[in-house]
Amino acid sequence: MKRLGSALIAALMAISLCACNGNSESSSSEPIKAKNKDSNFDKYISNTVIATGNNSMVDQVEKATFRAYFPVEEYGNLEYCFYFSNTVDSTYDKGDNAYAGKSGGSYTIESASIADGGSGPEDEIKNKTEVTFGGQKTKSVVSDEVFWSDSVQFNVEEGHYLVWEWTLTGKNIPCTNMSNLTSATADLYNDGNFSYCDNIPLPQMIGAKREVKHNVAAIGDSITQGCQTEFMKYEFWAAGISKLLGDDYGFYNCGLGWSRTSDAALNGNWLERAKTAETVIVAFGTNDIISGEYQAEDGNTAEEIDGYLRSVLDVLRDAGCKIIVFNAPPEDYDEAHEKVRLEYNESLKKTCKEYNAKYFDFASYLSSEDGPAKAIYGGHPNGEAGKIVSEAFVKEYKDFID
Repeated sequence: MKRLGSALIAALMAISLCACNGNSESSSSEPIKAKNKDSNFDKYISNTVIATGNNSMVDQVEKATFRAYFPVEEYGNLEYCFYFSNTVDSTYDKGDNAYAGKSGGSYTIESASIADGGSGPEDEIKNKTEVTFGGQKTKSVVSDEVFWSDSVQFNVEEGHYLVWEWTLTGKNIPCTNMSNLTSATADLYNDGNFSYCDNIPLPQMIGAKREVKHNVAAIGDSITQGCQTEFMKYEFWAAGISKLLGDDYGFYNCGLGWSRTSDAALNGNWLERAKTAETVIVAFGTNDIISGEYQAEDGNTAEEIDGYLRSVLDVLRDAGCKIIVFNAPPEDYDEAHEKVRLEYNESLKKTCKEYNAKYFDFASYLSSEDGPAKAIYGGHPNGEAGKIVSEAFVKEYKDFID
């Protein structure tokens, strides 16, 4: 296995989780290994299929307001609570702007609220409700801090969106590269004019107090996140699985564009959040093959990817999670990269057996028997592929999840 860069090793972040009772606390500034599961992740279940992890960074803003629309998994009057981490979860592109474990800067939450967004951005936003932190409207956030908001009761009508809105001031704020999955806008100059914003700071969990039969999480790359599918149609495979399972199942999408297995293997806050689910889907490979870990000169070998995956599976197994691993999908690679993909997918079968994890032949639904290397639905699978994959997955693994 290649050696991780020293910046990564130094960036394993502390977790100091606070209850949703208004007693938010700062984490230590000293980087330590992630602590055990916070009980709030049992109480508050993700209520949207939109992934909101941190894979990018906003350089500097002064009282800029960010707004995002979230389709919810369960409608109605629920108790909401929001979780935040001021650390980057995964490496984006070459890591020039953001890499796994990079510390966020200091920033101030000037205000935060949720609202009913109607059936879309064209509708009037209604029922704007304040979100507080330790009973306060504002909060100063320090580098690498993790915290919860106070709880807030809120009703989202059937077919309507939950709108998250907050105003921030500060530097180096971790954010989500949204890739146009849902409506994400910002008023960057405090003049009332909102425009498209691809890099948007958000809570890392849109949590709600829900009674669910089973809680599922998916950790992976941009294909898990759903990138390059149709705007506000939520037709990627993770959203399809959530819809087919129904709102009495929780589904927490932890997919992030450009992420690698080596990012998750750091066992930072990102994997710590994912392992709070009862069943975890692990879906990496593409960026490992192309780019390798942060600061690598080239892509990883099949053996290296498998080594990182085993580190992830160790954490999930120790947490008592059921595990389902997707193999690496076709990407119209050149011969050398395709060889790595095939070697990894073959070794993955053995690894899954060793860890008592289920192996999902993701690639078989995205290619043909005549051309197994060709991505017939695109490198980022389209809505048709999302439907095919989600239906096949639920048919094969619904009983295992239950």
